Amino acid sequence: MTQHDFTARIAWTGDRGAGTSTYRGYDRTWDIATPGGAVVACSNDPRLGGDPALPNPEDLLLASLAGCHMLWYLHLASVAGVVVTGYADDPLGMGESAPDGTGCFVKAVLRPRIEVAAGSDLTVADAIHAQIHAHCFIARSVNFPVEVAATYVEV
Repeated sequence: MTQHDFTARIAWTGDRGAGTSTYRGYDRTWDIATPGGAVVACSNDPRLGGDPALPNPEDLLLASLAGCHMLWYLHLASVAGVVVTGYADDPLGMGESAPDGTGCFVKAVLRPRIEVAAGSDLTVADAIHAQIHAHCFIARSVNFPVEVAATYVEV
């Protein structure tokens, strides 16, 4: 096994001047910075006092899962001779919250809309999804089921 280190820096940006002296006296916002990457402004889930205009940790986890799946799909499609010309996903993450406020994801459904070259073997194109979980770093790291409901358009 080879170890891979990933780094990021998060910095809370929500101090309104009095820190966390009161529960409602601070914002649930922060920035994410990765080496060489753009800064991403984030917030908490709006149900927990966050800014609905900013991504929250749950959004970011779901986007990371879908992005990893997409990148492996593109790679494996190329190897299999399936020409992909477009790929967009609207993933759905399903979570549950307990009365004490704790929660977790219980399932994710990736819903990619994949454009493939006319005449592509759609059976081969669809079978690629079953191979991805063995490769995708994020999918291999989550402890909830990940389903795929893909649609294909020949262009």
